Amino acid sequence: MKKIPLTLPNVLSGYRILVFPVALGMILAGEEQMFVLLLVISFVTDILDGFIARRFNLRTDAGARLDSIADIGTYILAFTGLVFFKKQFVAEHSLSLLAFVSLYLLSFLVTMIRFGRICGLHLYSFKLTGYLQGLFIVALFAWGDVHWLYYPMIVIGCCANIEEIIIFLILKRPATDVKGLYWMFRNRS
Repeated sequence: MKKIPLTLPNVLSGYRILVFPVALGMILAGEEQMFVLLLVISFVTDILDGFIARRFNLRTDAGARLDSIADIGTYILAFTGLVFFKKQFVAEHSLSLLAFVSLYLLSFLVTMIRFGRICGLHLYSFKLTGYLQGLFIVALFAWGDVHWLYYPMIVIGCCANIEEIIIFLILKRPATDVKGLYWMFRNRS
């Protein structure tokens, strides 16, 4: 990988990568509150890094890849935390969680087959999914049963994964900041 420019968005993405083993350690140690705190900070830094990169024109290909790696780590942490701390919830929703995780993993498989590497498209649908997932995780750990938020999050998340898979199948070469199918087709005409 090329040298990654030292910008605030890249530092924030780097934080999420560096906190991954610490938060994983909190899960394994059964420290739910500390895990949730680190996860919330990761969600906030994820929102900030993208906003700052776009607002101050600090976007780079290396930064997009760094952000994608950090996103994957945050997803792994959130799912692992659910499995360890919210076993009952996971058991009740195992089929829908399996559908989401399967589509998520399929998108990685498609990009690896097509381009030989993981590509972060940064779709608007995935941004929405990320916001909903962050809100859901925080609400679940804070208040417990939040089914009213879970189902829209899963449906939108599955749709975002399907959109990403379709885009990977259409793209001729790796890309970032694709936004979505609508923008992809609009820009072609």
